[in-house]
Amino acid sequence: MHIDMPTRGDLERLAAARDPHSVTVYLPTSSVPAHSEANQSRARALFDSAMEKLRDGGSSDSVAAIETFLDELLEAPEFWFDMGRSLAIFVTPTSILEFRLPNDLEDHVSVADRFAITPLLRALTFPNAAFVLAISQNGVRLIEVSADQPAEEVTVPGMPPDAASAVGLASIGGRSHFGRLHGDEGRKVRLTQYARSVDHVLRPLLNGHSVPLVIAATEPLASIYRNLTGYAHLASEVIEGNPDDLTPAQLAEAARGVLDRIYAADLVALQATFEERRTSSRGTTDLSDLARAAAFGAIATLAVDMDAKVNGSVGDDGLLTLDGETGRDAIEEIARRALGSGARVLAVRRSDLPENVEAMGILRYAI
Repeated sequence: MHIDMPTRGDLERLAAARDPHSVTVYLPTSSVPAHSEANQSRARALFDSAMEKLRDGGSSDSVAAIETFLDELLEAPEFWFDMGRSLAIFVTPTSILEFRLPNDLEDHVSVADRFAITPLLRALTFPNAAFVLAISQNGVRLIEVSADQPAEEVTVPGMPPDAASAVGLASIGGRSHFGRLHGDEGRKVRLTQYARSVDHVLRPLLNGHSVPLVIAATEPLASIYRNLTGYAHLASEVIEGNPDDLTPAQLAEAARGVLDRIYAADLVALQATFEERRTSSRGTTDLSDLARAAAFGAIATLAVDMDAKVNGSVGDDGLLTLDGETGRDAIEEIARRALGSGARVLAVRRSDLPENVEAMGILRYAI
C-alpha cells in the first residue's frame, strides 16, 4: 500500500487556492495490485462526471488542459498498481496534485472556484502513524508505524548497537576505568549514557515530525529515556515488556492501541476545554459565531462533523449566509478561514461533538 499523507502546509495551500476551474475528486480504492483496473475504471467514471460539469461553464482551453491532466493520470498504469484506501485528486488548468490516503472516503466530485477539503481534513486529524523506539540494553530499533501498512524498521545512521558499545565497555555491569561506578549505580549511569547517545542520533531524523513516539522498554530504561529525550511528541504510555521478544508487526499492533487511546483522550480533553471556555464566551457551537470568529482569526481550535454539509457561504466580514444556490459548504468555508489563521482544525464524527452539533470552536479571545 502506498500512502502520500498531506502535510499541514499542503492543506493550507489547497484551502487558499482559487481558480474558476478547480476540480476535486475523491474515490475509494483498493490497495491490491490486481484491482488496479477496477481503480482506474472507477476513477474514469468520476473524471467523466467532472468533465461534464466543466463543459457546462468552463472555457475550452481550461477544459482541455484539465482533461489532459486526467487522461495522463489514467494512462499511467504504474500509478494505479500502488494505491491506499482512498485517492484525492485536485486539478486546475495549470496543475494536478494527488494523495493516496489510508482513510475510507466516499465518491465525491466537485467543480468550483476552490477545492473541497473537508474529506482531506479527516486524514490529518488522526493519521494513525507513529514511531516506536524499541530499546533494551541488548539493542535498539526504530519502527515506523503507518495506517494499514506493514511496520518497517528505520535505518538510523550512528545508532549504537547496544548499551555496552555505546559506553565503550564489554559490559555495563563492570567497573569504570576509574573504579568509581559499580552495581546498580554504575548500571544506571551507563544506561543513561546509552539513552542519551540514542536520543542524539534520533534527533535529526525526528526533526520536523509531529507523530507520537512510543517507547517499548522495561524499567529503568523506559524512564531514563523519557526523562532526557528532546522529542516533543513522546507518548505517555509505554509498551511494556522486553522489546527484544517482539517483532515489528507486534510492536506496531501495540502502538496502534496506544494511538487509539491517545486520540480518545485528546477528544475528551478537547470537550473539557470547550466546556471550560464556553463559560467565558470563548467556546461556541453557533455557526454564525464561528463564521465571524473564523473571519477575524479568533479560532484556536475548530472541530467539524466530517459528514455534515450546510449550504452557504462566509463573507470577509464574517457574515454567514445560508443559501443553497451558492454551491458552497458553510462549514467548509469556516474551516478554510480557520486554517488560514493558523487554527487547529479537526474533522470528527458527530458523536465526538457536544450536543450533537455540526461544529464547535475554541476561541483565542471572546468576540
